[in-house]
Amino acid sequence: MGAADETRDGVSLTNLDQPLFDAAGATKRDLVDYLDAVHGRILPELRDRPLSVLRVRPGQEPFMQKNLPKYTPDWVRRTEVWAEASHRTISYGLCDDRRTLLWFANQRAVEYHPTLARAGQAEHPTHLVLDLDPPEGDAFCTVVRVALLVRQALTDAGLAGAVKTSGAKDLHVIVPVAPATTAEEAAAATRALAARAERLDPALATTAFVVADRGGRVFVDSTRAYGATVVAAYSPRIRPGTPVSYPIGWDDLGSATPADFTLRTVPALLGDRDPWAEALPAPQPLPAELVAEGRTIPVARVQAMHEGKRRARARREAG
Repeated sequence: MGAADETRDGVSLTNLDQPLFDAAGATKRDLVDYLDAVHGRILPELRDRPLSVLRVRPGQEPFMQKNLPKYTPDWVRRTEVWAEASHRTISYGLCDDRRTLLWFANQRAVEYHPTLARAGQAEHPTHLVLDLDPPEGDAFCTVVRVALLVRQALTDAGLAGAVKTSGAKDLHVIVPVAPATTAEEAAAATRALAARAERLDPALATTAFVVADRGGRVFVDSTRAYGATVVAAYSPRIRPGTPVSYPIGWDDLGSATPADFTLRTVPALLGDRDPWAEALPAPQPLPAELVAEGRTIPVARVQAMHEGKRRARARREAG
């Protein structure tokens, strides 16, 4: 075993001194050490959920891995999921323990994107996600203002949520829901909450799926539903400086920036706390009127597709 190799929890770790990726400011060892340091906090986010990971090999572009590779050890748990889009069964990994997390880290899996529902329970997501996506080049403070609109929409509906950075320029508002909640109800409620946030300040927030229609406003994305994934709290991201998706208290939003939270800074910031577990409210039943309102709102992606076809047809007829 070379100087850059070692074994932890029965997992052989190799080439630890290689750079992680261009502009990471970190090595593979830094990734392994970070994930090991936070394993007690990130594993509850991953456990028993079909997992997609974003890996980066030396000299290659990052790639999303859903299907476990053939060389995956037998002790890595997995779940089979039928993918309607590609008409095939995908064997997803389930990252349930430190050993599996270390194995993924050794595969240079930097980003961890679990599904909203647990394995075998796709019809019952455990939480809603509202992804707040700022326009190109906009300041983080604008996204913060829209997050507070979403919080107001939640409060008005009798709900509560927690907020975290995405590790990029976005914020994610997460709303835990009662176990009986169906995927259809969750999707409808997410659309309604996005629409209500937009109505609170339509000059600042928009639900327009087509970028050209957003007019420089923050996009309140309500399309994370059904089989969607969201980057886990504490997951690193493949971006300059290796930022981390990190929880921020509602009252601290105005004084934080996503760049504060990186693979290098987060372990010391955490100490022995788990601020995400502390911030998440208990699962909540969705108000019937919220779900009913959401059912009247078209799915943004589908609406955008139809609108795109309508505009193309209009252009052809005008030409």
